[in-house]
Formats: sequence, structure tokens, C-alpha cells
Amino acid sequence: MKRLLITLLFCGLTTIGFGQTDSKIENIKKLLELTGAGKMGVQAAESMLTSFKTSYKEVPEEFWIDFKKELNPAALVNLMIPIYDKYYTEDDIKQLTDFYQTPIGKKVISNTPLIMQESMQAGQSWGQKIGEKVIENLKVKGYL
Repeated sequence: MKRLLITLLFCGLTTIGFGQTDSKIENIKKLLELTGAGKMGVQAAESMLTSFKTSYKEVPEEFWIDFKKELNPAALVNLMIPIYDKYYTEDDIKQLTDFYQTPIGKKVISNTPLIMQESMQAGQSWGQKIGEKVIENLKVKGYL
């Protein structure tokens, strides 16, 4: 009898735990949809493809058009769910969702892609200057 009670209790707790996980996963999906995470990922991938196109000019446009069809925002979202699950509680996710529905949250969502793009450009410029300075210093020190 005791074993049966313990088994039932364990099964009940497991079911409750999985129910919370399903709810949390749905809330994470809602948050990622709200923030446009999948769309931003696709935009980043398209930007990368544009860079590839300039490097591989001999590749026909049809190849790039076909490849873009493979960029699936839902696939990226599915990859991100376990990451959000790992670092945020369900309550955190709900608070973030609430925040992103406020005027300032919506502003963050709309400005983030622009900020990311400009930040990447600034980082590339900064990295290039550092690289040039390293080469210059290597020459001055006689290593090159």
C-alpha cells in the first residue's frame, strides 16, 4: 500500500512538473514571437547571404533565392526555447512578455535590429582598427 501511494504521488508530481514545463514552453514561444526573435534571426541570415553573394558572384541568383526559402524562423525559435528555459523562470518569461507589450518594450523591439546592425558595423570598424594597430606594432617591434 505504501509503495502504491509513493508511486501515485511521484506520478502526480511528474505530471504537474510536465504541465508547468508545457505552459512555460508556450509562454517562451509567445515571448519569442512577440519580440520577433525568429524574424530577426532570418534577417541576420539574409544579411550573411548578401555577404556571400558578393564573395561568390559566379553563383546564379536562383541559388540564393532557393536557399532563402530554407530560412525558417520557427526552426530558430525552437532552438532558442531550451536556452530561455534554462535561464528564465516561468514568472520571468511572463514579466518579460508584459514588458514587451508596453510602449517602451515595443520601442525596444523595433529598435533592436537597428541597434544590432549599427553595433555590428561599429564592432567591425573597431576590430579592423585594432588589427591594423597590431600589424603596425609588430612591424615597429621588428616581428614582421
